[in-house]
Amino acid sequence: MVESARPKAVRDHPWAGWLAVGTVCFGAFMGQLDASIVTLTFPALQREFEAPLAAVQWVSLAYLLALVGLVAAAGRVADAAGRKLVYLWGFAVFTAASAACALAPSLGWLVTFRLVQAVGAAMLQANSVALVVTSVPRHTVRAALGVQAAAQALGLALGPVLGGLLVGSVGWEWVFWVNVPVGVIALVAGRFLLPRTRQRTPLGRFDWSGLVLLAGATTLLMLGISGFSGLAVPPVVALGLLVLSAASFVVFALRERRAANPLIDLSLLGPRPVSVGLLGAMFAYLVLFGPLALFPQVLGVEGLGGLVLTALPAGFALSAVIAERVLPRGWSPRTRGLGGAALCVAALGALSFAPATSVWVAVWLLVLGVGLGVYIPANNGTVMAAFPARAAATGGGLVNMARGLGTALGVAVVTLSLHVGGLSGPGAVGPRLALAILLVVGLAIAASVALSTVRVEGAERTR
Repeated sequence: MVESARPKAVRDHPWAGWLAVGTVCFGAFMGQLDASIVTLTFPALQREFEAPLAAVQWVSLAYLLALVGLVAAAGRVADAAGRKLVYLWGFAVFTAASAACALAPSLGWLVTFRLVQAVGAAMLQANSVALVVTSVPRHTVRAALGVQAAAQALGLALGPVLGGLLVGSVGWEWVFWVNVPVGVIALVAGRFLLPRTRQRTPLGRFDWSGLVLLAGATTLLMLGISGFSGLAVPPVVALGLLVLSAASFVVFALRERRAANPLIDLSLLGPRPVSVGLLGAMFAYLVLFGPLALFPQVLGVEGLGGLVLTALPAGFALSAVIAERVLPRGWSPRTRGLGGAALCVAALGALSFAPATSVWVAVWLLVLGVGLGVYIPANNGTVMAAFPARAAATGGGLVNMARGLGTALGVAVVTLSLHVGGLSGPGAVGPRLALAILLVVGLAIAASVALSTVRVEGAERTR
């Protein structure tokens, strides 16, 4: 239960930092691949377990809610126990749970194993950003975060294609089996290529009350939104769930301010680059996943519709990889963020006020992906630079929690819009309503950059 040192040949190699970044990309790739691939199993799971879609959806919902609730806690533990240690254990749990999901004898067991898988994913995601920024020199942090974002986008883009091939040929079980060999490779690579943690924050007594309140608040929020989006519950119950969620968030904040060892040290959220940057991260992933939930409903996923959908993650991946080389070196993170946000607003405006033809949608989804690929690494770099080195994993956990909330809200906003406005038929305005909301969120991204001040501090460098 201690972190092992890297071999001297690796530690002293000029590419040591990039080898660590490459290792982290395994987790980044698998996390987003899993997020986008599992929905392809729903029809097969309905047939296999003779269950309705409302029950099968919990295969994704349980995973997402557990991930959002646990990722901040995993970051807090990693800052105390060691980021490399928690990251490797996270991959071990994620890989073992993936095998268990493939062997699940019933839908109930599958949902249970997905919860375990989310525990491992939280341990991975809470440490990924921290491991990246503490492994490379300061002047290459943006480029390293861009590579990590590209790995995420690649996993996101491959999910629908790979999922369709696996489910249609060898069965839904292989959607989970595919994680196993990648997990084994990542464990070996992480043992030899990831640096140890030098500065740590004592954990003290773990804040179980804070964990329960945070997980409960996010779960109630998603269930409440679902209640207004077609879930079979009375509106008064859905409203009650939202009220309870808001109350839980308030109690959580009050509890954390008084706790001796809080799950989230709220004082870390004081600097504007942190608080505003985390909101920006949540908005960005809402804008990223909202169209991925909307356009399959509008255009379908077969043939040309599926190719159109890949334009968004393809643009995201391309931009995240080449932006550091193409954009002027003198541009500050604020300038990059404003440029990326401007592209997002332009793309969402074009999608909102023009016919949804395949070519038009593909072009502007590509532009939207490029904008997000510029904005997200710049924003994440600014947020992480504002955290002290001793709390790097906590900061990474908060970034990933914002990403998880944004992902969930992107799907929820689209589902709610389509339920309220309708998808087809006379008077249906659901798709336009969804795009209008996404445009407002895009404007909020631009506002978050304008409100944020840039202050880059030294980050921890570990060996």
